[in-house]
Order: sequence, then structure tokens, then C-alpha cells
Amino acid sequence: MSEESERRELAELLPPPAVPGLGADRQLLLREQVLRRAAASAEPPGRRSAPRAPFRRPARFRIAVPALACALAVAGVLAVDLGGAGTAGRDRTVAQGGAAVASEAARLLDRIALAAAAGPEQPTVGADRFVFIESRVAYAAQSAAGGPVTMAPAHTRQVWLSADGSRSGLLREEGGPDTRLGEDGPVLLLDRPGASPRPDASRGSGPSIGEPTHAYVASLPTDPDALLRLIREQTRGAGQGGAGQDPDQRAFAAIGDLLAETWAPPRVSAALYRAAERIPGVTVVPSAVDAAGREGVAVARTAHGRQTQWVFDRTTYAFLGERTVLGEAGEAGPAGTVVGTSAVLVKGAVDRVGELPRAAG
Repeated sequence: MSEESERRELAELLPPPAVPGLGADRQLLLREQVLRRAAASAEPPGRRSAPRAPFRRPARFRIAVPALACALAVAGVLAVDLGGAGTAGRDRTVAQGGAAVASEAARLLDRIALAAAAGPEQPTVGADRFVFIESRVAYAAQSAAGGPVTMAPAHTRQVWLSADGSRSGLLREEGGPDTRLGEDGPVLLLDRPGASPRPDASRGSGPSIGEPTHAYVASLPTDPDALLRLIREQTRGAGQGGAGQDPDQRAFAAIGDLLAETWAPPRVSAALYRAAERIPGVTVVPSAVDAAGREGVAVARTAHGRQTQWVFDRTTYAFLGERTVLGEAGEAGPAGTVVGTSAVLVKGAVDRVGELPRAAG
């Protein structure tokens, strides 16, 4: 037996050499790189599709009179969601060095989802109890004749919502009268300044993504794909958040409303963030400030001339609040003008309306 043959036989008896482990991000990068190169090699030359220009829609204004209010007085000044031209954003994956890798926003939302899932389990909120949310809010107003918007000072907002929707709740805003909740109130759409408000036919009956109860939110699917499908189905055709005919912006706005206006269990919160990962055009704003002056990092999406930002604590990834700014200059003001801001301060459960959780004093 030759020396070479003997060496091969001995080598076969030894265990295979150790292979250095790869992190999850590196494994994903290598796998997607191989798939992308295989797809590119299989595609005939000249068949690659050209990038599409962003679709621009006319300006659209919206006035919402949600179930939280029984009526809205429309006098010389209107509180509006400001519209404009759409702006394309980044996808959940972006091309980098020939490979498809998770976008900055997807990576941030993944960390936020992990932090939410690891959060403490909230106490059981019985059907006869109320969810309490206290926040600071401020919204811009614009004259019916148009022109620059005027930003009102931030004020305190407290809301008591029946856990199962069977009892009347309460809305209390600083400087205004208390409003009983639970009575059917009109939702009006205003297509343009000076137009007559018209009813919003998109409202349904019973709990939904647009009109959730705590019990409904707690029952939402925790699979992000199934959750996003449900959100898209229930926001189809709705002008939610000034999103107009943009289904991705409608879904993004609906998730933001659930984060700010409900008290979701940790697993549902995590699923909402992972559902947002799957919405195209979501980006990261490195620094943003909520209505309470807390600075953090924001996840954002721009559509119809305005950018909606979700602000998070950059250390704990806790949801702080929302901010809406003009994405481009126009009659309402220069790009970057803040037209809406909020800060979630307290969430909890109480036995009756008007009662404060112990954490809230």
C-alpha cells in the first residue's frame, strides 16, 4: 500500500474538521446572495424590468370624527390631515453588493419586536373593566381658505375604553368638555378645502381594526403575515390616516393607531411590528422627538406629501409616540413642518371611567 493510499484511509477514519459558525445575519446574506445570483443568471439579457417612477396622486384632505367624538364643529379653522404627492420609499429588502439584505427599517423593527415580545405580561383585563390611556397630543390646523398651518400647543388627553365594547367609555381632553364614548358618531371625509363633508361608508359594525376593543386586539393573530392580511382586508377602501388609495400607507397607519390607542399583549405587539416590516417603503429616521419632548429613533413611511413617524426609545425600544411632518414643501408649509405629534404616557386597566391606574397617580 502506497503512502498516499494509507493517508487517505486514515483521513476517512477521522472526524470532519470543524467549520466556523456563521451568525444568522451572515447566513441570510449568503443565502440571499446565492438565490439572487441564480435568478440573475437565469434571466435572459435585456429582460430585466426598469424601475418604475412613483405614482403621484392629487392632494386629499380628511377630517375624522371617530367613535371617540359625537360631533365635530367645522368653523373658520379645520383640523386636517395634509395631503400632497407620494414619495417612494425603501422595500423590506434592498440590493447591496449583489445581495438582498434586510433594510435598516426591517432590522430595527425586528429588534423592536423582540423587545416587545420579551416585555412583561400585562394583567388580564376583564370584560367589565376599562383600558386607560393617557397621552400628550398636538395637531396643526389650517384655514378653510388654505395657507400655512398653525400648530396648537400640546395638551393632555385621557381616554377610558370598555374592554369588550359593551359599556360607554370617556374621552377627557385638557381645555375641553368630557365626551362620552360608545355612541355612534359620524365619520366625515373632506375631499378638499371648502367642500361639503361626506359620510365615510367604510365603517362597519362591531370590533374591527379601525374600531378595536381590548378583547379584539388581544385576539389578533400573532403570525405577522396573517395579521398583515387581516389589516389590509379591513382597511381596503378606507381613507385612514390620509392614506387615500395607498393600501400600504393605510396598513401602516392602522398599525400605528393600534400601537398608540390600544393596550396590546406583548405577542400581539411583536406581531404588529413584524407585520410593519413587510410593508414596502418603510424607512428609519435617526432622530425624532415626541409630544413630550422625548428624543428617540423613528420608523417612518412617506405618502401623499407627509411622513408618519413612530418614535421609539433608542435603548429599550419602547413605543413613545407618533409624529407627522410634511414630506415636501407646499402651501401648508416647508418640508419638515410638524402637523401632528403625540406621546403615550400611561397605559393601564381600571374598574370604572374617571379612575386612574395606580402608576398614573
